[in-house]
Amino acid sequence: MSNYLYPATVESNNEGGFIAKFRDVPEAITEAWDLEELKNNARDALISAIDFYIEDRKAFPVGSTVKSGEIAIELPASVVAKVLLLNTMVQANVRPIDLARKMKVKPQEVTRLTEAL
Repeated sequence: MSNYLYPATVESNNEGGFIAKFRDVPEAITEAWDLEELKNNARDALISAIDFYIEDRKAFPVGSTVKSGEIAIELPASVVAKVLLLNTMVQANVRPIDLARKMKVKPQEVTRLTEAL
């Protein structure tokens, strides 16, 4: 699952806290007052960004190599599974309704799998 480690740059917010930004997922930006809280918020920001990719039917990028001075944020396995499903559907140009037909299940069941986190 190392492809689902996302490097984040950490910078000061000029008020005593920190800002984390992801070069692989520019939509994910977060802020916190301490580094531990920042790491938790960064993971949440990544997970929230996936919603945008799902809505836009765009593949979610894999994480690039973590460079010196960056922190690494790992997605939980359950989220990685959803990302893998999303990316496969985008690559194969399969809509949720198409997947439901192929799986011989109700469209609502696929919607639960592919809906926003």
